[in-house]
Amino acid sequence: MKLIRLASTAAAVALTAALAACGSSEKTIDKEAGSGDNAGALVGVTMPTRSSERWISDGNSLKKQLEALGYKVDLQYAEDDIPTQVNQLDNQITRGAKLLIIASIDGTALTTQLQNAKENNIPVIAYDRLIRNSPNVDYYATFDNFKVGVQQATSLLTGLKVLNSDGSKGSAKGPFNIELFAGSPDDNNATFFFNGAMSVLKPYLDDGTLVVRSKQTDFRQIAILRWQAKVAQDRMENLLTSTYRGGVTVDGVLSPYDGLSIGILSALKSNGYGTSGQPYPIVTGQDAEEASVKSIIAGEQYSTIFKDTRELAKTTVGMADAVLNGKKPQTNNTTDYDNGVKVVPSMLLDSVIVDKSNYQKVLIDSGYYTQAQLQ
Repeated sequence: MKLIRLASTAAAVALTAALAACGSSEKTIDKEAGSGDNAGALVGVTMPTRSSERWISDGNSLKKQLEALGYKVDLQYAEDDIPTQVNQLDNQITRGAKLLIIASIDGTALTTQLQNAKENNIPVIAYDRLIRNSPNVDYYATFDNFKVGVQQATSLLTGLKVLNSDGSKGSAKGPFNIELFAGSPDDNNATFFFNGAMSVLKPYLDDGTLVVRSKQTDFRQIAILRWQAKVAQDRMENLLTSTYRGGVTVDGVLSPYDGLSIGILSALKSNGYGTSGQPYPIVTGQDAEEASVKSIIAGEQYSTIFKDTRELAKTTVGMADAVLNGKKPQTNNTTDYDNGVKVVPSMLLDSVIVDKSNYQKVLIDSGYYTQAQLQ
């Protein structure tokens, strides 16, 4: 997997504006991909769950922006239940949706629904999670997920002082005891995060700077199904009981998502970490969820990766609007997102490492959170 070098988020926003403008440089696509008079058309939006605040925010942003362009929106949440999401998509197709935006629970479980959509000339945009094993995925809007993994691993090394914030070699030599966590095996993004992180960590594991004492380094060993915090908490408890005894401590934890990080920190806290004599390890995360940002401010979680979902929603709405008006939306990656059947044209946005030193500038000054929300 190669690391994609992206333009800044600002550039992505500029591209989105270009999409909405539907300028003369855009090529038309065939009618089967959404051309014709679709003013006021129904757009089906399916999100995986309300249990994560980011999916609530994504769904609301998509609905608001699509409605501002005059479209009707059917927004559904499946609460991480695959049959529920399948039924929601079936219903949206039956009701005459002209386009589907899907953040899938299991990226391999929607083949029948996507075939039905194709037969009804309904284009499909995969939202942040690539839908696999189907030729009927037209576009993909997401972040550079390999780079997200790189950023998570980099922030882990920075927190351990193996690297300085500018990427230069730090003062710490190690060895440091770390443990690895990965996301849900049915989420295509999870492997991108893991591969990106390991591309950074492997040299330090090979030279002994980092040591995974549990020896659990394979993706299948460390993956957390459905990104469940309780499962991550239980796994961390088991690791502490089985591996970290007799005064041996864990120095860092690679966590790919804030919800998992909260569970991991809870296990650490119950085992004496966070006291004056035993500080928390360096724990990473992703999504800049409110609880984790507060944890970062409090000196518990070390970092998170901020993916501005406001911009992802803007980009996706721009793509949807272009398709519904018979245009071909711009993409910036046509090589890396192979879903097992085809390479899906993708639009990738950038992400930012957030820690205690820059949360004010990145999250509050940008208007993503208010100061009061994080108190």
